[in-house]
This record gives sequence, structure tokens and C-alpha cells, in this order.
Amino acid sequence: MKLLEGKVVLVTGASKGIGKSIAEACVSHGASVAFTYLSNVEKGKALEDELSAGGNSVKGFRSDASDFNQAQTLIDDVVREFGRLDILINNAGITRDNLLLRLSEEDFDKVIKTNLNSAFNTTKAVIKTMMKQRSGSIINISSVVGVKGNAGQANYAASKAGMIGFTKSVALELGSRNVRCNAIAPGFIETEMTDVLDEKVVQGWRDAIPLKRGGKPEDVANACVFLGSDMSAYVTGQVLNVCGGMLT
Repeated sequence: MKLLEGKVVLVTGASKGIGKSIAEACVSHGASVAFTYLSNVEKGKALEDELSAGGNSVKGFRSDASDFNQAQTLIDDVVREFGRLDILINNAGITRDNLLLRLSEEDFDKVIKTNLNSAFNTTKAVIKTMMKQRSGSIINISSVVGVKGNAGQANYAASKAGMIGFTKSVALELGSRNVRCNAIAPGFIETEMTDVLDEKVVQGWRDAIPLKRGGKPEDVANACVFLGSDMSAYVTGQVLNVCGGMLT
């Protein structure tokens, strides 16, 4: 059963990690997929080739969602290319971790702009299309850090907490037009970024999780498929913690 058959999905920041897994899952469930990449052009092009190899309708766009005008152009280009846009997944994000005492203004501003401003920019750009369609699902990839905070990540936590407040507000504003907005808060997800960490440290994190393992990118991707599909037609304004029970 393909849950996203006939739907058009846009995933920001999809050249690797969680974003790549989301794009792959959406394609496997029958969606036409647009995705963005920025710095790693080679990976972006490779992903487009990989996902479209089976005859799937897939197109990558090199675009910076944290730039207001680029985000508007991106949405216009996606709608022009595919004819509509049903699901927007705001995944683009970065970290610049440091203790607050040492955290620079530049690193605070950069994280807020990349993580939070980008969600605002793309959502603002897409709402007219979705309101006209009288349907749409917006999914913001937040973090458990945005729910509970984390030492050394004041900038990242602020950006992800901001996404949650933004999500709930958008859900309240657009619900009457049948446009839904939800957030996903991943916990410890094992990607290529965690592969370089000390194994003992990583195992300590796993042991502290009730399910006794780190999450896989597919775990977040599957939640996106659910929230983008009609199976979640009565779900909006919510935060789905994909964290193995970490926040329990």
C-alpha cells in the first residue's frame, strides 16, 4: 500500500542523513518528490539520479531556504514543475554547539536563521498554494532538544523550540482551509554524523534510552510518511516525539 500515491512532496536539506531518508521513503510510497540541497552539489545530483532511476518523478533544487527570496522562488519552481504541492517537510538544519559562555553571536544567529527562518520562509511561500488547493500537510523537523533543552546547545534548542511554537500557530491559522501543520521531534538518531563519535559515548547514550538503541533515519522518515498521508487527516498542531522513549 503506497500511502502517498499522487502527492507531491518537497523536502528541504535532503542530500544526506535524515533528509535523504525522508525523500527515499516518500518515493517508495508513491510520491513525486522535490528536494533541496545547498553546499554538497555532488550528493544532491547523485540523490536525484538514484531516486529517479526507477522512473519516479524526482527533481533536486539547489536552494537556500534560509534566504526569503530563494524560498519563494523554490516554491514557485516546484509548483511549476509538478503542478501542485501537497506536503512540505522543513528538514534543513545545522548545529553550532558551544556553552553559552563561549557561544558567539554569529553562531547563534546562523543556527536561528538556518533552522527557524527557513521554516518560516518556505511555509509562508507555500500557504497560498495549499489554501487554494484546500489541502496540504506541513511537517517541521524539530528535536527533543527543542522540548527539553540541552547544555551546550542553547542556539539549537531555541531554534527547535521556536519551530514547535511556529507549528502550533500555523495549525491554528490554516486548519479551516484543511491545511495541517505538525512537528516531529527526533531523539538520538544515528547517521553519518554520529559514526565519527567515540563508540563508548554513543553506547552510553543508547543505554539511557528505554528502547536501548539509537534511532534510524528511517524512523523519522516513516513518521513523515504518516503525517503527510491521509491516515493523519485529523492530526494537526501536534509534536510527535520519535525518540525511543527518551522523553518518557
